[in-house]
Amino acid sequence: MAQGVLVFAEQIDGSFRKVAYESLSEGRRLADALGETLTGVVLGSGIEEIAGELAKYGADTILVGDDPGLADYTTDAYTNVLFDIVKDNDPRILLLGASSRGKDLSARLTARLGSGLAMECTSLRLDGDNLIATRPMFGGKILAEVALGGTPQVAAIRPNVMEIIEVAKAADVERVAVNTGVVKTRVVEKRIETASKVDLTEADVIVSGGRGMGGPDFSVLEELAEVLGGTIGASRSAVDEGWRPHSDQVGQTGKVVSPNLYIACGISGAIQHLAGMGTSKCIVAINKDPEAPIFKRADYGIVEDLFKVVPAITAELKKQKD
Repeated sequence: MAQGVLVFAEQIDGSFRKVAYESLSEGRRLADALGETLTGVVLGSGIEEIAGELAKYGADTILVGDDPGLADYTTDAYTNVLFDIVKDNDPRILLLGASSRGKDLSARLTARLGSGLAMECTSLRLDGDNLIATRPMFGGKILAEVALGGTPQVAAIRPNVMEIIEVAKAADVERVAVNTGVVKTRVVEKRIETASKVDLTEADVIVSGGRGMGGPDFSVLEELAEVLGGTIGASRSAVDEGWRPHSDQVGQTGKVVSPNLYIACGISGAIQHLAGMGTSKCIVAINKDPEAPIFKRADYGIVEDLFKVVPAITAELKKQKD
């Protein structure tokens, strides 16, 4: 009989993603509500030393799949190994982070398991033993409550939404047998951005620019982002113009973000963009057009030229810091 909560804790190059801690914290809450155990799973190569970190976030048991074949993420290898772990442990609930890897892995895994999957979940609750997930649908126009079928019940959690709570446990760390199976792809080259900025999906503060920037010079926004300890985002229009790389794009065809503070500068607020940042805790819009759709979703709006407003905000914040 299926029992317990199992969480896949994503790591990259020996460091856990923030969403791994968010998923574990949510898994601990669900496991406590069910009166069952929480198991964390970490896969990779040379990762045994970091596995113990998961005990800080409530894991009763930590399963480690450490193998050279898992050094680089490939869909086949990770799906094969995690499938074996799920079958051996038979959890009631399986949680993953809805990162690019997590989305890829959860979709392939649930197809093989024949179980239901709720993607980009913003909250989870139990109805008896059944997991009910809340997730955006139709480009963020509605929030739907989804009941999950099959075993396990699988949910991929939107990054930067769930609260991280430390609940230290004396977790048992167990190394599991790894069989990567048939792997049809391989990593032939890595091109890694050397910038030290925080990944958009994990940022607490994002300052985004759109067509209203008028060109590729985002220095006025970069200065504000630096003062706030945030990072830079962009609308699809700005990316299509070649002003910012695609990795900075926020929206339905870019990254979905949920920062504490989202400042939209010169962004009209097309539905595709709103779908990517609508769950931000606080939205500030700066636009010359008082009819811009972004104002309907903003908590605070400023109708003015961003090149006047943003430097003034930056200067005032610097004064307060001094």
